[in-house]
Amino acid sequence: MKPIIVIGAGLAGCEAAWQIGKRGGEVILYEMKPEIYSPAHRSPFLAEIVCSNSFKSESIENSPGVLKEEMGQLESLILKTAKEARVPAGDSLAVDREAFSRRITQILEGLENVEIIRKEVSTLPEDEVTILATGPLTSETLSKEIQKVTGNRHLFFYDAISPIINSDSINLEKTFKASRYGKGGGDDYINCPMTEEEYYRFVDALNHAERMPIRKFERRYLFEGCLPIEEMAERGRETLAYGPLKPVGLIDPKTGKQPFAVVQLRQEDRLETLFNLVGFQTRLRQEEQRRIFRMIPGLEEAEFVRFGSVHRNTFIDSPRLLQESLQLRHRPCLFFAGQITGVEGYMESAAMGLLSGINAFRYRNGMPTVVPPPTTAMGALIHYIIHSQTHPFQPMNINFGLFPPLQGRTKGREKRHLLGKRALKEMERWIREMEV
Repeated sequence: MKPIIVIGAGLAGCEAAWQIGKRGGEVILYEMKPEIYSPAHRSPFLAEIVCSNSFKSESIENSPGVLKEEMGQLESLILKTAKEARVPAGDSLAVDREAFSRRITQILEGLENVEIIRKEVSTLPEDEVTILATGPLTSETLSKEIQKVTGNRHLFFYDAISPIINSDSINLEKTFKASRYGKGGGDDYINCPMTEEEYYRFVDALNHAERMPIRKFERRYLFEGCLPIEEMAERGRETLAYGPLKPVGLIDPKTGKQPFAVVQLRQEDRLETLFNLVGFQTRLRQEEQRRIFRMIPGLEEAEFVRFGSVHRNTFIDSPRLLQESLQLRHRPCLFFAGQITGVEGYMESAAMGLLSGINAFRYRNGMPTVVPPPTTAMGALIHYIIHSQTHPFQPMNINFGLFPPLQGRTKGREKRHLLGKRALKEMERWIREMEV
């Protein structure tokens, strides 16, 4: 039986190789470093961490904590090694980057049934079971290969995303539902009206806010049709009022008049738990996003489940391409894993590697593929990237807004606690029944 091929030895690729290897499967793990480095990578070790060294909260009252608990139940290599290489960070799991990557490399190099080949892969195997886990900075050579099997319209190289907030945190008394000129359903958006004074105060705050720097290799990915909101504000104090905050076609029923400006919130999911700030792609630092966007009427207590960003990212149109098992629909021997599937975050990427590794092993051995229930953190992520209604598809990190709602009305800490408790119980049941 031929080995399973894993392309890319970042967090997702390493986790996939580990899950296959510990089940007795043969793996060939390809990593282009140190032969070739992406613009963001520097270390020859596997599972190199590029940006923050934090894997976020460990508390099960936070969705990242629930995800880690589930991964622990499935014996995640990434999670286990992160705990071994941890540094003090309160209730968050943060690591010594070099110690973490070095240890992952040592473990995988020590597995007899995992062969690591240090070379760039330029073509995708056609008939061999393969996991593609090349991450957000997939090389141009391999990107062209991915385009051949997915189609040009289904591979994205630029990620400009607006913040998403929890619907429970919106003050609906200060907003109104409507579509411009009553189009569509007539009430498709939640609208946050702004007075002239509120608008100019907001623009001034944007113009003085601290921003994330753009790395050299990302500059060519900024384009006129999707500028960060703070860059539009720089062009003139009225620019936003004629752009994403234009009030035309909207009448505030409380005043019977058109507002001076309006921020529109668009529904992100069928359950109406998540709303997107329309046109608010941004390079502001996260703490600045929280401070300034809470100046918007109705969003004073906004709970952000995803912050906005503008950066290079390579990801596929998963809702149109993948099965829940992370297999390409028209080519089931090819699996995808990590950020390229449309998840954001270290642990989210590793979790997709974990599931793709389990399913590639099962598929290779003639067993049915498996998917955790959507009530779990891992299942909720899978459900989002496969069934997202957002057009165009946008990446997402784990958050409680992706989970099916609880019965009854609960909010805040109690709601998060119950969602986390339910997820872990469901994961335990699934592991037991599926024998994964």
